[in-house]
Amino acid sequence: MSERSYYYAVPRKPKLLSGNTRPLDLRGRPATGRIHSLQVGQAQGQIRLRGGLAIFFHRSDLQEGTAFNDLQVGDAVAFELLEDRVSGPRALRVCRRQR
Repeated sequence: MSERSYYYAVPRKPKLLSGNTRPLDLRGRPATGRIHSLQVGQAQGQIRLRGGLAIFFHRSDLQEGTAFNDLQVGDAVAFELLEDRVSGPRALRVCRRQR
């Protein structure tokens, strides 16, 4: 009986900065909009751009120092717009705009 060796392809994890949960390479273009809806129980919401396009964001997409529970519908926000081919447009590093 001969011995066989099996090798499995394991995907490499992207490099992360210490304390971050997001890979370094996710960058979008600067954009602004207003909070259109919040689903507090699911920790997600939508930002509406001037043109009417709704952009998804999750609590993990907030800029450090921005609390999800402090956001309200109608708040003006700044973010990075990431065009994801699989899941659609998404907001990264969301923060309240200074008045």
